[in-house]
Amino acid sequence: MMSQTLLFENTLKRIEFLYRYAGINIRSGERKASHKFKSHCVYIFNFFWLNVDLAGGIWWFIDGVKKGKDFFGLTYIAPCISLTTLANIKSIFIVLNEDKVHKLIDAIKTLELKENSRKFVEKKKAIMKEKTDFLNVVIYVINILYMVLVVAFALMPLVVIAVKYANTHELELILPFLILYPFDPFNYKVWPFVYLHQFWSECIVSLDICGVDHFFIMCCTYLRIQFRLLRHDFENIISIRSNNRLVLDDDDFRAKFIELIKWHQKLIELVSVLESIYTKSTLLNFTSSSLIICLTGFNVTVVKQFSYTVIFLSFLFMSLVQVFFLCFFADLLTTSSMEISNAVYNSQWYMAEAKVGKQLLLVQTRAQDPCKLTACGFADVNLNSFMRVLSTAWSYFALLQTMYGG
Repeated sequence: MMSQTLLFENTLKRIEFLYRYAGINIRSGERKASHKFKSHCVYIFNFFWLNVDLAGGIWWFIDGVKKGKDFFGLTYIAPCISLTTLANIKSIFIVLNEDKVHKLIDAIKTLELKENSRKFVEKKKAIMKEKTDFLNVVIYVINILYMVLVVAFALMPLVVIAVKYANTHELELILPFLILYPFDPFNYKVWPFVYLHQFWSECIVSLDICGVDHFFIMCCTYLRIQFRLLRHDFENIISIRSNNRLVLDDDDFRAKFIELIKWHQKLIELVSVLESIYTKSTLLNFTSSSLIICLTGFNVTVVKQFSYTVIFLSFLFMSLVQVFFLCFFADLLTTSSMEISNAVYNSQWYMAEAKVGKQLLLVQTRAQDPCKLTACGFADVNLNSFMRVLSTAWSYFALLQTMYGG
C-alpha cells in the first residue's frame, strides 16, 4: 500500500538531510531501531558541541557586563545566544515528542492514501498541486536564506583578517563569535580548530531551527490540503440534477456523511497533536524573536563596517522570515478549518430533507470553532501574532536607540 508515490513523503525526503545531520529522528520510510540509535547519538554529540560554545558566549556576555565592555559587543553576542537557545529548545521538544511526530507522519500519509483511492477529481488534484508547489518554493527560499547566513558568519572573519593584513601587514586573528574560553583561542596552533568548532555550532543552530520549522510548515500545509479536500466533498455531498431534481439515496448519503464526519474528526485530532508538539517551543520562539529582531536591527543601524552590516542584515531578514512563515502557515491552517462551515452552507442542504439539514447544521456549528495552534495557550499563532512580535521588537529597538544615543 505504501508503494504509491505520496506528495507528503516526497516533500519529507527533500529535507531529510537536515534531520540526518541534526540528529533528529524524522524519517519518511521504514523506521528501524538502528536508525533511532544513530540519530540520538548524532543529536547528543551536536548538543554538547553546540552548548560548549553557548556556555562560552553566556560567559563572555556576563563578563562583558561586569567589566563594562563595549555596548555593541554585548548586542552582537546577545542575539546569537538567543538564537542558539531557541535552536536547543526547538530540537529538544521534537526529540521528546518523537512518538507524536511519527504518529503525525503516518496519519497524514494514511489520509493521502485514502484520497488517492477515491474517484479522481481534477479540481481536488489541482488543490493538492497548488499547495505543495507553494510549500516547495517556501522551503527552497528558507534554505537559501539560512545558507547565506551561515556563509556570511563563516566568511566574515576571514575577509576582515585579509583586509587588515593587506592594510597593515599584520596578521590579527578573529573568530565569528564572541566566546570566552579557558585558554587562548587566538594561538596560531589552536585558532583553526576553534574556528571550525564555531562554524559547526552555527551549522547545528541552522539545522535545528530550519529542520523543525520545515516540519511545522509541512504539517500545516498537508493538513490544510486535507481540510480543502474535505471542504470540496462537503460542498458536493448533495447532488442535484440539471432539472433541479434531488439525487439522494439514504444509504449512500449516510455512508458518505459518516466518512466525512470521521475525516473531519481525524483532522481535528491531528491539529491537536501538532499543537502539543510545538506549543511550548512556539512560546519561546515568539518571546525570543522580538529580542533577536530588536538587537539585530539595532546592530544594523550602529555598525559602521560594511561586512558586519551585511551579516546583520541577513540575520535580521532571516529572523523576520522565520517567525513570519510560522505565523503565516498556522493562520492558513486555521482559516481552512473554518472553511468547512462555508462548505456545509454551500452544499444545497435546502434541497434535502429536514433531518439531513439538521445533521449538516451540527457539522457547520462544530466547524465554526476553528482548529488553531497556540503559543502554550497564551496567544494564537497567526498573522496578528506576527504583528505583535514586530510591535514589541520596535518598542525594544526604540528603547535601545534612546539608551545608546544617551
